[in-house]
Parts: sequence; structure tokens; C-alpha cells
Amino acid sequence: MPKIAAFCRVTKCHIFKGADSLYTLPQLLLNTVTFLPLDNADNFFVRILFLTEVLSMNRSYLAKRTAQPIDVQELSRKTAIHEAGHAAAIYFGNKHQQLPPVCFQILISGLNHPPSQHRALTTPWIARVDGGRLIHTLPSSVTEATRGFSHHQKQAYLKAFDADIVNLLVGPLAEANYIALRDDEIINSRLVNINALHHYGGAADLWLVEEYLTCLGLDAQARTKKIDALFGAAFTFINERGYWRAIIRLANHILANRHYTIDYSAIAAVLDGSGGLRQQAA
Repeated sequence: MPKIAAFCRVTKCHIFKGADSLYTLPQLLLNTVTFLPLDNADNFFVRILFLTEVLSMNRSYLAKRTAQPIDVQELSRKTAIHEAGHAAAIYFGNKHQQLPPVCFQILISGLNHPPSQHRALTTPWIARVDGGRLIHTLPSSVTEATRGFSHHQKQAYLKAFDADIVNLLVGPLAEANYIALRDDEIINSRLVNINALHHYGGAADLWLVEEYLTCLGLDAQARTKKIDALFGAAFTFINERGYWRAIIRLANHILANRHYTIDYSAIAAVLDGSGGLRQQAA
């Protein structure tokens, strides 16, 4: 085994919202840890990404930056639906594709304060899915990661890659669908494209999607074809009535379990319809 040296870099990140708006987030740090062999033996490269204070999981940051009153209850509901979308996609989507089950939990905090302008501007709150990805650590490239794999093994690995991307996209799409239903508007992939997901708490999700796509090493045409197909799959998921009802059940359950960790078994019970609240959110 070669001796290993570790180099760590902390980078301030910028996240774009739409074509003409830029958020600078000092809280959003990307720590890249690179390990290199000291004796110039076989190439050895591992990258570990730590994303802290993620935008979509810490929307209070945006609330603090706006002069407009914030409806805390509505903001909480949108976030609950967003996270329920991720959870439902992981649970049902992976099962439907006969992928390995992935345990995860939902962490809830700060949602029990009474709604007021003061609270909305000063009180941090978090709702997020913890875990749930099939690919735990992204490789520098899929080609390198699958070198030596059989054809079947490589296809299974790529299938897991695609599933993770779809599961990331379903969260902001679920939020967009809720808003469209609330406002009695039409939603489809022509009216809401992938870039529009920035407007539905999807900045961090899209950042991760970009990381996945970069690992695939596709040319521009293949990349566009890939993301269009996966975005279409995410839309198909939220448009399936049974899945949408499950998302709403889980969102209501999230809102009813403030300052609570919802474990995998409880999530599964609610999504399957054997536990949790059933009233409609939209």
C-alpha cells in the first residue's frame, strides 16, 4: 500500500437562480479532499464532497434576505412536500426498478414556531432527507469506476446513477406541482423546464445532478439527451396519482412531527398508506 497524503480545499460557492439572479452563500462550502500516493505508485484518487448549510435545506437564509413578509406555514408546507417528493422517489422508484433498498430518514426541526413576520425573518429551520443515495461517493469518472466491471455490473451501476438523479429531481418537481395545483395552473415539462427548478428550492439538488452528469463524461448531445430523459422520468413520477397521494401523506406527516426524526420504517408505513395523516395539502 502506498503512503497517502491528503490535501483539503475549501471553496466559496455561488448558486445561480434563473438567468439573471445570483445568490452568494458563505454558508455553502464545498470541501474537496484529494488523496494522492506519495511514492508515485498506481494512481489513486478519491474525492469526498461535504455540502453544508445546503440552500434547499436552509431556506431561512433566503427569508432573511428578503424585505417581503414570509408565510412560514406555506414555506414549511412547500419544503415538506419537496422532501416528501425525494423520499417517495427513493422508496417507490428504487423498488419499481428492482434496485437495492436504501435506508434513509427525514430530519425535522424549527417548524413549530407560530407564523409571524418576525419569526420568518429570524428563525432558522431545517427539513431534509438524510441518506437515500445509491451512489454514496461519486467517482472522478464512471469510466474509471467501472473499469474491470462485467457488462451486467456496469449497467447496474449506470442504472443506480440514473435513479439517484431522478430522485434528486422529484423533490423540486413535487414542490412545483404543489404550487401549480394550489394556484390552479397547468404544469408540464414545457412550462417548467429543469432550469426552472431553481425557483422551487432545487438549487442544491441541481448542483448534485451536475456532479453526477460530470462523472458520466458525456458529450453535449448525449448529455442533453440523458437529462431530458431523466427529467421526463421525474415528471412521470409526480404525475402518477398514487405516488402523488403518497407524497401528500408524507408531507402532512412531516408537518405533524416537528422537531422529530422520522425513521425509515415510519416513512415506509406512511408512503404505503398504513400510517400517518391523510388530509390533502393541495
